[in-house]
Amino acid sequence: MTDQSRPGRKRSEQSRLAILAATLELVAEAGYGALTIEGIAARSGVGKQTIYRWWPSKADVLLDALATKADLQIPIPDEGSFRADLAGFLGRTFELGEKSPVADTLRALMAQAQIDPEFGKRFREDFLFRRRDALGQIVDRARERGELPAGVGPGTVIDVVFGTLWYRLLATREPVGRGLAGELVTLLAGHGASTAEIR
Repeated sequence: MTDQSRPGRKRSEQSRLAILAATLELVAEAGYGALTIEGIAARSGVGKQTIYRWWPSKADVLLDALATKADLQIPIPDEGSFRADLAGFLGRTFELGEKSPVADTLRALMAQAQIDPEFGKRFREDFLFRRRDALGQIVDRARERGELPAGVGPGTVIDVVFGTLWYRLLATREPVGRGLAGELVTLLAGHGASTAEIR
């Protein structure tokens, strides 16, 4: 996420990680509505003014926490085939997305993005586009190898994946997990993937 600290003031990475961890813990315990900067400061042991200096709102702290978590827990595999790469990426993505605290956090951030245009821009740039770019690396390799479905562009493949994810999260509340990841691999990668491939 973009460093929004003031010029001349450097972030302490240890303090930043403590703040992000505290934010995720508090959201998991009490939900986004109960999250406050004061609570984050108390849990992390970092001063409230420091948090306000680094992030403009509680939504931005949570956005940074979730983006960092996704970067750490969802690798970009290169197994030599689109099917294997997609299975690995979607398996981890949807496994993370089906966890209640993460799903609730995604819904809260998307809702905030609709009512706050400035935050919405940061949400798109620092999370949505970042996750699209990660999947885009896999899709671009598949395109170069001629493995994409005939007549389907790379952008559409990515839209199908994230469109399905967000539709379930926001509209139907149907499960988001490894089963759905396997269905999308089957749909997009020709021969699909065995259960063992979704990891």
